Amino acid sequence: MKTVWVVGAGGLLGRELCRQCAGQGDRLFVPAEPLAWSDRERLLAQVAANAGAFAQRVAETELRAWEVYWAAGVGTMSSPAEAMTLETEALGVLLDALARDARLADGPGAIGFASSAGAIYAGATDELISEDTPVAPTTPYAHAKLRQEELVRAFAAARPEMHALIARFSTLYGTGQAAGKAQGLLTHMARSVVRNQPIQIFVPFDTIRDYLCAADAATQMVGVVRDNGLAPQLTKIVAAEHPTTIAEIVAIFKRLARRQPRIVTSASQRAGLYGRRIQFHSTIPLADHEKPTTSLPVGIAQILEAERARFARH
Repeated sequence: MKTVWVVGAGGLLGRELCRQCAGQGDRLFVPAEPLAWSDRERLLAQVAANAGAFAQRVAETELRAWEVYWAAGVGTMSSPAEAMTLETEALGVLLDALARDARLADGPGAIGFASSAGAIYAGATDELISEDTPVAPTTPYAHAKLRQEELVRAFAAARPEMHALIARFSTLYGTGQAAGKAQGLLTHMARSVVRNQPIQIFVPFDTIRDYLCAADAATQMVGVVRDNGLAPQLTKIVAAEHPTTIAEIVAIFKRLARRQPRIVTSASQRAGLYGRRIQFHSTIPLADHEKPTTSLPVGIAQILEAERARFARH
């Protein structure tokens, strides 16, 4: 049994990471209060204090085995550089606190960091993007993610006995995605379909994305972190590896909702932040139990069902 701390446990990926680890019998560390992203001093103090409380929890276990997953942050592809500074600073405080706490040195440890393949390879020209593709950031968000990856690598390099995974995720989706965050096309479409509202699409219908269910993403992340046969430090693309156009997504919604979605197309500056036709393929193989199992139609059906229930409650 491991002691696991998911930083960002309330988010789309974080919730699934908690479910995955709890389902394997791990002991979850849950801080007393959510992180105060709107208050820098309070946030950084929280991160440091939580790291100490986590180390104490680890010290109370017999095996002293621990894992920390970073799935936190409030940034999006359109965030300015100054908005990403705090996110990077908070990660740095966390890693520094973990490094200085002797209570974490007694047992095997691991860290998993959630990064963004769509952001980091946004300017790539390769038709099929893999870990061998040179990074091509086009936004402050992407540059910040690369800086955060560097912090994790430096932390792990000083601790050869532990494992570190940098997971570059494709486009994640799932139920319960935050309504106020400027991302989540599938959730936006589901909410609009349920409410019979127009759906704004800011990119061409032949735009290709790779949509990965958050539950499958969590399964991959935890599985790879715990695969002792892999390198102590690993950077991996985590994707469904099934390219899908916006037109195909609209067709799925039409079939499931049994009516034509009300689509409104318009131009947006945000559309230029993303590559037009992004396709991913990881060169690092997965075990059978780590491979994605949720097809996109099934995942969209789950989102629609959740949104219908949410709409009925309100």
